[in-house]
Amino acid sequence: MRLSPDNISKVDFGKSELIPAIVQDYATGVILMQGFMNLEALQVTFEKKLVTFYSRSKSRLWTKGESSNNVLKLVEAHTDCDKDSILILANPAGPTCHLGTESCFEDAKPDLAFLGTLEKVIKERKNADPESSYTASLFAKDLSRSCQKVGEEGVEVALAAMKQDKEELLNESADLIYHLLVLLQRTDLNFSQVVETLAKRHQ
Repeated sequence: MRLSPDNISKVDFGKSELIPAIVQDYATGVILMQGFMNLEALQVTFEKKLVTFYSRSKSRLWTKGESSNNVLKLVEAHTDCDKDSILILANPAGPTCHLGTESCFEDAKPDLAFLGTLEKVIKERKNADPESSYTASLFAKDLSRSCQKVGEEGVEVALAAMKQDKEELLNESADLIYHLLVLLQRTDLNFSQVVETLAKRHQ
């Protein structure tokens, strides 16, 4: 069940005052961390739009990133079928783990999560110095150049498939997806919207 300030009373804090709260990166799907929330922590999370836990070691509410500024910006919150645990979808502002890594479960990342990571990097380089990276140089050129690159890479993918060259097909497919992500960013769209379109068609 998706949570909102109006229905958080439906979360079952009767079994335990503190219940587990798992935080997932909204863009990549990577599990970032796990903490504990009481009702007040959940309320504050919605009020501040920043993920807030109850710290058992500090015996108080604790907003993630309150000292490091590596906050977790709330996107959505859900509870499970038993309503005794919480899943938070958030956008992290920096590394989540105190060890400086993206996730507290650093070695547990689904392969497709890298698409979200790559899209973040591409977005960050939109206004960067064109001399600093190939991605930034693409943004500095006319939109037609990105359109041309997608077309070229699409043809290369088809040619590699016709030759039944699997290694070349993988490389050309990677080039195509990269240039497609750049083109989407240039038109103020993102890959999640493409996935949503596919999901609607599937339904």
